[in-house]
This record gives sequence, structure tokens and C-alpha cells, in this order.
Amino acid sequence: MPQIEQLAATWGSQVFWLVLTFGIVFLVVGLGMVPRVQGTVDKRDQGIAADLAAADRARAEADATEAAWRTRENASREAAQKLLAEARAKGAAATAERLAAANAEVQARVAQAGADIAEQRSAALGQIEQVAAEAAQAIVARVSGVQVSEQDAQGAVKAVLHG
Repeated sequence: MPQIEQLAATWGSQVFWLVLTFGIVFLVVGLGMVPRVQGTVDKRDQGIAADLAAADRARAEADATEAAWRTRENASREAAQKLLAEARAKGAAATAERLAAANAEVQARVAQAGADIAEQRSAALGQIEQVAAEAAQAIVARVSGVQVSEQDAQGAVKAVLHG
């Protein structure tokens, strides 16, 4: 067969050109392109590693900042508790003084007004309720910083005084 005989003659030149082509492709790709791609991959890996290290440093710094903030917050909370206790004590003393003054006034009026005890008694109770309502408003305002309406204070005083 002539095709088989021709195969031996062309086989050698085909193998030569095959080896030559693969050699050129190896030189171009293997020595030219692969190092560039590998360099890009290495730069990317280094960038990622640097970003991770920066993130770790930032997290550590944030943790330290948070710990310092919590320490300051706890100290501030303790100072606020002390101030609150002092304000409560002052409010209680002021309330005791106001109630003592109001009771003395009521006793003096009751002693002087023997003729109309029922009328004077209701007037004195009304004044006590008003003073107690004002005192309650003042105490609530000083202790908690919340403004209580006059009607709410009077309702609470009446509930306490009249059961």
C-alpha cells in the first residue's frame, strides 16, 4: 500500500515539527507567561496576608479600647450610684423638714381654732396634701429627674393618706 510506505517518510518530519512546536510553546508559556501569573498570585497572597494581619491588629486594638471603655463606664456608674444615694438622703431630710414644719403649722391652727375644728381640720389636711404633693414632686424630680404632674402627685398623696 502506498499510504503506509509514505508514512515512514513523513513521520520523521512530523515528529521534528511537533517537538519544535512544543518546545516553542514551552518557552513562551513556561518561561514567559507562567512566572508573570505566579508573581500576580504571590502578590495577591501577600496582600491577603497583610489584610488579615491588619484586621487582627484592628480587632486587638478594638478589644483594648472596649476594655478601657468598660472600666470607665463602671467607674462612672459607681460615681452615679454615690450621687444618687446622696440625693436620696438629702431629699429625705428635706421632706422630713417640710413635713415637720407642716405638722407644726397644722397643730398651731388646730389649737387656735377651737370653735370650728372640723373646718380647720379639713383645711389643714388640704394643706398637708398640697405640701406632701409638692414634696413628692420635688423628691421625684431630684431623685430620678422625672417631672411628675401635680394631679399625679396629689393622687398618690391622697392614696397614701386616705388609704
